[in-house]
Amino acid sequence: MEPYDTCVSADLFARSVSAFESLLRTLQGELASLWSHAELEEHLDHAGRALLRQLLQDHLDLRARREQDAVRAGTHPPVTGPDGRLRPWREPGQARWLACLFGLVRVERMAHRGPGMTNAHPTDQALSLPAGRHSIGLRRLAVTEAARGSFDQAQAAIERRCGRVLGKRRLEQLVAAAAGDIDDFYRHAVPVPTSRDVLLVIEVDGKGVVMRPEALRPATQKARLSSAQSGHRSRLAPGEKPNRKRMATVACVFDAAPSLRRPHDVIHPPGGRSTRRKVRRGPAAMRKWCTASLVHPPEKVIADVFAQAEARDPGHHRSWIVLVDSARHQLDLIHREAARRGCTINVLLDFVHVTEYVWDAAHAFHKPGTAKADAWVADHLTTILAGQADRAAKEMTTQAAQVGLSAKRREAVESCCRYLTGHLDQLRYDIALAAGWPIATGAIEGACRHLIGDRLDITGARWGLIGAEAVLQLRALIGNGDLDSYWHFHAARENQRLYPPLNQQDYELTA
Repeated sequence: MEPYDTCVSADLFARSVSAFESLLRTLQGELASLWSHAELEEHLDHAGRALLRQLLQDHLDLRARREQDAVRAGTHPPVTGPDGRLRPWREPGQARWLACLFGLVRVERMAHRGPGMTNAHPTDQALSLPAGRHSIGLRRLAVTEAARGSFDQAQAAIERRCGRVLGKRRLEQLVAAAAGDIDDFYRHAVPVPTSRDVLLVIEVDGKGVVMRPEALRPATQKARLSSAQSGHRSRLAPGEKPNRKRMATVACVFDAAPSLRRPHDVIHPPGGRSTRRKVRRGPAAMRKWCTASLVHPPEKVIADVFAQAEARDPGHHRSWIVLVDSARHQLDLIHREAARRGCTINVLLDFVHVTEYVWDAAHAFHKPGTAKADAWVADHLTTILAGQADRAAKEMTTQAAQVGLSAKRREAVESCCRYLTGHLDQLRYDIALAAGWPIATGAIEGACRHLIGDRLDITGARWGLIGAEAVLQLRALIGNGDLDSYWHFHAARENQRLYPPLNQQDYELTA
């Protein structure tokens, strides 16, 4: 049998050998010696892809020939379908197309049939062929390109590499399907453990995404309809929203080594810092993990990020720091989830958010851009960092009364004071700095820009709910560095769904 198999292989791969020899002759010829390196690259890119496609095609033909030979020789094992019933009849020549990274190839296989039964194709299972035309490798390329840029750009990039194998609508469908196992993947993934002295930091925020009208939440749709019924206007009124966005909840968790600091490490004193002491940097994020969703409510996203945190610290031995802005609804959900899991959390408001309020108040007393305004802000922020936010609020109120500010300017001061006095329990920056905790939400702000701003918020984009959710989840997955692991998991799950073992229907695949 060995000489016979070798003969068959050589005969079936004759087209691949011919293509390679043709390419070799071209490179050895006089014309190629006149080409620049760019022309050589272009020729090899095109001809090399054609050669790889032919090699794959010849290998698939070899498998088809071997299957037919095994059936004729009576050595092919009996075939049963998903229902467990034997398929006694065989019909060769059943073909299907497969779009892969090298172009279109034809997969010829044998159909195994039975009376009143669906066809069974053992070759499909052996090759783990997808339900549709497009290969797993092509789907991964589609995910990579679609997560990076627009769908039009992704289609163009795939066409340059693989030829015309994928339309834009099908690309969107493949991307949406590719995100289907992300929740299960993270449910089975086990984070790397760390020591208990490392901080566990959670940050939560929200960012709007411009949606198609049918993808808006009911309340936003109602407001949009009400605005439309009021008639056409050339511009929105002050404070009015266009009612075209759906809010995405973004959350992240990361580890950080404590970094002790003083207030003057964060805010320079009036007149500048002394050069005798080096400024201490804040804690650096390590092993950051992000999640985001447009479909699920905020409580689900917050539950997911707490689940990831608890997987990193099952015994609740580490210090849990939660950084948020002043959104009351988010704070309520965070406290509720922490109480449900029985974990102690230390909630801090984003210091940058506090800074914005103080700057608004400063401009009520001093002109923007002046040294006096800068010194005023530095003085009050230092007081707040020292854990005396109530004192800073009282000083602002007293100064406003003494100066006799107008009602308009006084509103900025009162707004800042209300903000400080209403969140005193979340402004204990003295404790945070002494313990080496982070006090700003730079990680989640960066996540919002990366996950949403750089892709979903590109100019002119109007999203459907399914496509936006898929791209958002895939960008988070890629940003977490989990694409390779997830793709093996997803491919195995696809194979399990398409070709379930007869006696393993109840088994679950782990990451």
